[in-house]
Amino acid sequence: MAYDEELAGRLRDLLAEEPGAAGHELSEKRMFGGLAFLVGGHMAVAVSGQGGLMVRIDPAEGAQLLASTPAFPMVMRGRELGGWLRVDAADLATDEALGAWVHRGASYAATLPAR
Repeated sequence: MAYDEELAGRLRDLLAEEPGAAGHELSEKRMFGGLAFLVGGHMAVAVSGQGGLMVRIDPAEGAQLLASTPAFPMVMRGRELGGWLRVDAADLATDEALGAWVHRGASYAATLPAR
């Protein structure tokens, strides 16, 4: 399945105005059948080729986010990846909902050492 071009466009628009990414290089890279958005060389969010969004998070916040949001664990090759969550496209219908995840991913990626 190809990634959702409309969702990718919405991400571009939100990241262009994202204060969490200010002062960091923003770039895009095709990865894992989707399109990743990098902040300072680190993946922040990605449009998944399987649908929906992959979001980088502070691993210490994972359990709380799983309990309080519609996100679910990101699984690759049968194993959960700590520090990453998935969000279904249906839960990203509004710019407010998507923007919250973009902010979370971009803000966390911006705390990592630049590559």
